[in-house]
Amino acid sequence: QVQLVESGGGLVQPGGSLRLSCLASGRTWTNVNMGWFRQPPGKGREFVAAIRWQGGSTHYADSVKGRFTISRDKSKNTVFLQMDSLKPEDTAVYYCAADPGGILSSIRTPAQYDYWGQGTQVTVSS
Repeated sequence: QVQLVESGGGLVQPGGSLRLSCLASGRTWTNVNMGWFRQPPGKGREFVAAIRWQGGSTHYADSVKGRFTISRDKSKNTVFLQMDSLKPEDTAVYYCAADPGGILSSIRTPAQYDYWGQGTQVTVSS
């Protein structure tokens, strides 16, 4: 049974920072892609960032490039999303996801990911 558990969400003022964590348990993969997605209020789920577990290459949505950083700790089976210079438009439920197939061409596609966490709320407001 694969489980992805996110933590680290909360309320932060514009310009502030948060660090999300995603702990994966139940199974390990060699070439998995790990992604962060978000769903703003009243909108669909959108890609935020992803990392290839084996090589560590990273990919970002244009809207977060330069402000967010994705990383992983192999020893802890954990993926992180460091979010800096947060804006009100970053408000959303953030989800961690895993694609065991590790296909690079679809790393930004939610439908490619087989496993999802329960989500953590991030609210950016003064």
